[in-house]
Amino acid sequence: MSEAIRVVVSGAGGRMGSEVVGAVLSAGAEFSLTGKADPIFNISTVEEIPGAAAPVVVEKTLGAVFEHTEADAAVIFCVPSAAMQDIRTCMKHGVVPVIGTTGISPEDLEEMRSLAKTYGVGAIVAPNFAIGAILMMKFAAEAAKYLPAVEIIELHHDKKLDAPSGTSIKTAQMIAAARREDFKAAGEDTCARGENLDGVHIHSVRLPGLVAHQEVIFGGLGQTLTIRHDSIDRKSFMPGVLMALRHARGLKEVVYGLENII
Repeated sequence: MSEAIRVVVSGAGGRMGSEVVGAVLSAGAEFSLTGKADPIFNISTVEEIPGAAAPVVVEKTLGAVFEHTEADAAVIFCVPSAAMQDIRTCMKHGVVPVIGTTGISPEDLEEMRSLAKTYGVGAIVAPNFAIGAILMMKFAAEAAKYLPAVEIIELHHDKKLDAPSGTSIKTAQMIAAARREDFKAAGEDTCARGENLDGVHIHSVRLPGLVAHQEVIFGGLGQTLTIRHDSIDRKSFMPGVLMALRHARGLKEVVYGLENII
């Protein structure tokens, strides 16, 4: 039996980070939680956590965690403004970051690829960890080969900081790559038509009561096709997080999108 994958969680005091901690602890001997980081933690300590194979280092920052423990991978669900610093810290320490933080830019991805070459360690960036959402994106890319006219409506809780969502951006990129023809979206010059990404209009909704939802609507002669995914609980993301962690150990390249490892 192989050794347990050692995992640190950044943003462990937040809603998603707390779910990740619980998922890692519940996964059994396959994983070992070795550290938690979050600015809300007031003290530096070593915590005895039920289900953990060993005491867990608790610090305000990932850098401080790595001074006291080792890890194979770090799940990052911190605020967007802190994500790149956490990613740099991980890769400099030879730890693969598994990134769920939203708002990762193309420039950030290029920096990660440069860091991967420098330090010989990869990264996984997942706009969405829900397996159903990954399938939605793959189905949408397949449908775009036959129905190039398409728009996306993404709906999230009102605390989500970025718009459009990373999931909708990734979906639009996959659709654009799969289309068999250049496509000009209707009403491109009208601001009320939402964000236009590679000819795919994206409409963002932010309301209390929502979690994470997306519709991809295709139109053709006399017909429409709607592909929809709904996450109604943050637990929906945990199987994808664990899948990414299994893939992370020893990774040497940057992987953008869970569809590349599913």
